[in-house]
Amino acid sequence: MARILARIALATVGGYTIAALTTALLSAALPLERSEAVTTATLVSFAIIAGVVVFVFALRSVRRATAILLVMILALAASLWLAVSSALTAGGAP
Repeated sequence: MARILARIALATVGGYTIAALTTALLSAALPLERSEAVTTATLVSFAIIAGVVVFVFALRSVRRATAILLVMILALAASLWLAVSSALTAGGAP
C-alpha cells in the first residue's frame, strides 16, 4: 500500500512540476504570438501530466522513477533558466 501511495504522490507532484516547467519553457521558446504560445504550451501540459503518470506506474522501482523525474526536472529548470536569462540579456521579453 505504501508503494502505491508513493507512486501516486510522485505522479502528482512530479507530473505537475514537469508540466509547469515545460509550459513555462514552451511559452518562452515557441515562435508564436504570446497568447498562442501560452495556449499551445498549456494544451501540451495536459498530455505531459498523463505521460508522467503512466511512466511512474510503468516502472518497477519507485526510486528509479524518482531519480528519472528529478533529472528531468533539473534539465527543464536549467533550460528554462537559460532561455529566460538569454532573452533578458538580449533585451527582449521572455
